[in-house]
Amino acid sequence: MDEKNKFNYKLLMITTLIISGCSIIYEVLISSVSSFLVGDSIKQFSITIGLYMSAMGLGSYLSKHIKVKLFDWFVAVEIGVGLLGGISTLVLFLSNIYIESYELIMYIEIILIGTLVGLEIPLLTRIIEDNTKDLRVTLSSIFSFDYIGGLIGSIAFPLVLLPKFGYFTTAFLVGALNIIVSLIIIYGYKKYIKNIKGFKLISIISLVIMVGGTFFSENLAKSVEGKLYRDKIILSQQTQYQNIVVTKHKDDLRLFIDGNIQFSASDEYRYHETLVHIPINVAKKREKVLILGGGDGLAVREVLKYGEVKKITLVDLDKEIVKLSRTNSNITKLNQNSLNNNKVELVYNDAFKFLQSCNEVYDLIIVDLPDPNNESLNKLYTNVFYRLCGNNLASTGAMSIQSTSPYYAKEAYWCINKTIEEEGFNVIPYHVEVPSFGDWGFQLVTKTPIETKDIKVNVETRFLNSETIERLFRFSKDEMVNKNKIITNTLVRPQLLAYYLKAVEVWR
Repeated sequence: MDEKNKFNYKLLMITTLIISGCSIIYEVLISSVSSFLVGDSIKQFSITIGLYMSAMGLGSYLSKHIKVKLFDWFVAVEIGVGLLGGISTLVLFLSNIYIESYELIMYIEIILIGTLVGLEIPLLTRIIEDNTKDLRVTLSSIFSFDYIGGLIGSIAFPLVLLPKFGYFTTAFLVGALNIIVSLIIIYGYKKYIKNIKGFKLISIISLVIMVGGTFFSENLAKSVEGKLYRDKIILSQQTQYQNIVVTKHKDDLRLFIDGNIQFSASDEYRYHETLVHIPINVAKKREKVLILGGGDGLAVREVLKYGEVKKITLVDLDKEIVKLSRTNSNITKLNQNSLNNNKVELVYNDAFKFLQSCNEVYDLIIVDLPDPNNESLNKLYTNVFYRLCGNNLASTGAMSIQSTSPYYAKEAYWCINKTIEEEGFNVIPYHVEVPSFGDWGFQLVTKTPIETKDIKVNVETRFLNSETIERLFRFSKDEMVNKNKIITNTLVRPQLLAYYLKAVEVWR
């Protein structure tokens, strides 16, 4: 092999590395966007991966019919992948807003991109084989770079691309990479390409579109995002773990995480007073408090109403949501700057991992975590998680647990109740009407039996009083289920996730 062929061979290996990384990113990007827009991440990732792999198989099969102009075909494929992949996020968001059959558009997009990606490696293999005349070297080299590229893409997406750039910019950037690959081939292998002028023009125009999309992606994202929310968006931020959106209409401030409302300033006090004041007035002591979740600081605000509290440990996975709630004037006004109080210790960790290594015993534990709408959150509603909570709860302490809606997701609600109960706790279900959420439920958990009629609240509240407290523990017929038919939630059998997603499907 002469020096020129060596150079060409290495250039094609770099090309393999890039396109493999791009392919993996498109796969996880579509899965992530679909999980964000319609929920059920297990389903979205499973369908995307399965359909994408099948489409790649179709592309590989179709490649056998391409017998001439291999470089031309490869350039055309890269332009096609770049354009389709670059606009993939935009298409998915617009489909969710304007088209009822979102899944159909998603499937078509996956099949088109997957089929083109499936053409890439067979074409490259034949191109490299023609240059090296050595199939053994060709296959070993191309698959080595293919796997390495896949690893780079799978690491880059969650650690760099998504948290730094978000969905829209990531898609355009990766699309631009595919177009750059087409230009590398065009300028590196001029003599092999028949329609070089046409491909140059198309590639440059396509690259301009991708670069333009990258530069204007933030404005584009705001425009599209604005159609997903009722009120004006005043802040939008993608963190390593979740998408944060804050909206405002007059005095109504709302926080959304991954599209799900976390609070509305107009009625959040009903939720947080019920979450905090019921268990804190059951616990015999109030000196040490643990809050799992609650990065908005609203539960902390209620706890700080009790002078006996000496220390509040707040554990939240996402440092950015806590930072926002400590610095954003709209939110600090609402939480009364609670997260900057010197009684508050902030811990940035997964709640499950924190409890596994925690040796402290708390008088009060408040579990204020998001709904169990994916497998990661489901872990925080399992029997093992509640067992860990119990290990850190004082014998005379109390715990409250956010438990979804007993009306909209009754099977999920009572699954949480039964799962806690089977760990040997005394569990009393209760609920409250929150206008922005609807009927919302909690679990009051202790290690010894208690009487709810003895619960009195002696601090200033906007919602709770003696009459209100009595009503919290009453349920109507349509909020009840036969608990004997409910399956508890465990790490090895995430039944709660199935109950919750079933409810979402019904009420969506």
